[in-house]
Amino acid sequence: MEACLRGKGWRMLSRRWRCRLGELDIVALDGATVVFVEVRWRTDLTHGRPEETVGPLKQRRLAVLAAAWLASENRTSSPCRFDVCAVSPGPDGLPRIEHFVDAFRPR
Repeated sequence: MEACLRGKGWRMLSRRWRCRLGELDIVALDGATVVFVEVRWRTDLTHGRPEETVGPLKQRRLAVLAAAWLASENRTSSPCRFDVCAVSPGPDGLPRIEHFVDAFRPR
């Protein structure tokens, strides 16, 4: 996943960042924008697509975690966004990665 994002010219800032509130999968820089990337996996699509699992509750939790990360890194004035990377089985059996840029905006 990280190699895919680095291939786009992104710089990784944190991976699996944790605090008492939870965990952020990936925090990266896309130009001057801090991007919080939520990675979701599905081994099969019986119960839906991986990106569908990032509902309103998860979005609120990610927004709180992002605010905590920004404060811990003194980047509270940095522009930021939330992306989702969905990994699921492709037609050839290999993992298929879909990157949803600006997947949601917290309220």
